[in-house]
Amino acid sequence: MTPSAPTTGALPDNRLLFRFLLVAVALYLAWFFGYQQWLGPDGRLDAVLCAQITRASVGLLQALGFDAAVGPTYDQLVLMNGQPSVIVYPPCNGLVLYALFAGFVLAFPGPWRRKAWFVPVGVAVIWGLNVLRVAALALNHHYSHQTVEFNHHYTFNFVVYGCIFGLWMLWARRLAVAPSTSRARA
Repeated sequence: MTPSAPTTGALPDNRLLFRFLLVAVALYLAWFFGYQQWLGPDGRLDAVLCAQITRASVGLLQALGFDAAVGPTYDQLVLMNGQPSVIVYPPCNGLVLYALFAGFVLAFPGPWRRKAWFVPVGVAVIWGLNVLRVAALALNHHYSHQTVEFNHHYTFNFVVYGCIFGLWMLWARRLAVAPSTSRARA
């Protein structure tokens, strides 16, 4: 007698894992060839994103009453009281974080309708955190420049990646599951 396949439901779980890995690999290859080989070396996309984050951070600082400005000859430089404070380089423009977040949500099972609104909302939240991070680093440099390195490399990374993890958990535990429909029984 030959053993039969288990009917415990393990097969669908394996299919979901296989699908997740397949989509994740496809998205990684798209990132590798699209960004790493083409857009990244070109530099224009990164320059635009860096300048945009810089302008938004300066706008936030100005709205809060600080004397902040974008550098007159370098649009990735935040000035505080006319003094250089923060430069937004390509690794800090948020693009990798947007792609990482979107890739996880797209690869994880869930309704496409929800993905269509959750990915842009999540990217906007991450963008907002990045603007806050750059503004906070500018203030940090202005008021306590000796702690900038620590805060840049540890504090803000912890906060931003913690938020991204929270968004992923929200997706995986609340939004990726299909809404249950209760059926009336006759």
